[in-house]
Amino acid sequence: MTRGLGGLETAIMDLLWSYHRPASVRNVLEDLRRDRDLAYTTVMTVMDKLYKKGFLKRHPQGKAYVYEPLLTKEAFTAQQMRETLAGSGNQAATLVHFLERLSPEEAAALETALRVFPLRRPHS
Repeated sequence: MTRGLGGLETAIMDLLWSYHRPASVRNVLEDLRRDRDLAYTTVMTVMDKLYKKGFLKRHPQGKAYVYEPLLTKEAFTAQQMRETLAGSGNQAATLVHFLERLSPEEAAALETALRVFPLRRPHS
């Protein structure tokens, strides 16, 4: 499902993730217009494309739709990380390079995550 997102797609997804509720094109447009001048039809087209790509679900509300993400931002990011790792060619080396570059805060988050969800070991 995860292909790279363009700049406007990323901005829209970030807004939708921040809302924690379904939102209309108009809601998203109003927030996007704080930083840039966009047409309603531009935002509507991009949100429709995100729906067709499988990033959003939508429900009719009156004559329009309300949209919400299919995945949380964290689940989406994890999916991107897995796809990147799978395509890396050498997963062990990729993981070593990743771990070498962790900040102390990221290392602590990884340790916490491993306590919550320990690595699965193959059966002996």
